[in-house]
Amino acid sequence: MERENMVKSVSRALDIITLVSLKKGGLGVTEIAKQIDINKSSVYRILSTLVQYGYVEQDEDTGRYKLGYKFLEISSKLLESIDLRAEAKPFLQQLENETNEVIHLVVYDQGEVVYIEKLEGNETLRMHSKVGKRAPMHCTSVGKAILAFLPTSIVLDILERKGMALHTEKTITNKDDFIRELADVKRNGYALDLEENEYGITCIAVPIFDHLGKVIAAASISGPTMRMTDERMKLLQSRMLHIGKQISARLGFESRIS
Repeated sequence: MERENMVKSVSRALDIITLVSLKKGGLGVTEIAKQIDINKSSVYRILSTLVQYGYVEQDEDTGRYKLGYKFLEISSKLLESIDLRAEAKPFLQQLENETNEVIHLVVYDQGEVVYIEKLEGNETLRMHSKVGKRAPMHCTSVGKAILAFLPTSIVLDILERKGMALHTEKTITNKDDFIRELADVKRNGYALDLEENEYGITCIAVPIFDHLGKVIAAASISGPTMRMTDERMKLLQSRMLHIGKQISARLGFESRIS
């Protein structure tokens, strides 16, 4: 019986926390009691305990209760402990199983992208990429996916420092053309590499955002151009946008990409 009462108390405390979190201005004891159908004295006791531990605080002027800063402390620790590669891996594996193509996960670092995950797929495809290797941003879909969501001043600085080397005859090397390309990427939510980095290879990538809405990484599918037809690319667009949202959500970001 004691254990049942303890579980019930915990359940009620969680219900109260949920209610309080939904009301920006907080809730009073009477309002809470009505909504979860328990007496006010019980609500008050639970609230007092939650206040004691910092999970709820009471406004001195209104007497209403709202979430305490303890949740901010806990959430920050959770966000600090999130491992991008571990969080993204299940989604990338699913994508590999669906497409049988090469899947990449990269992070942005000092004006370049760094490959932190590569899934080979079941189809034969020779690429220069490998985990730990760096790649330029201007001619890769993952690089463009990240650059499109960085401030223009940072983009221009990267292009100035790193240059826009010609990797294939399809590489965009004109700065104005490239900025227009990034505007399209930002509007669409995905980036393309149409044989701009390696001949015969076409890629599509999406940005990944952290809990602050900052772009920190990108995920991509790469395949031989003969397999990455216009029809297939259209199908992959919506799939990749969804993958980007899923991974970003695991990092604490509520996606705003349509």
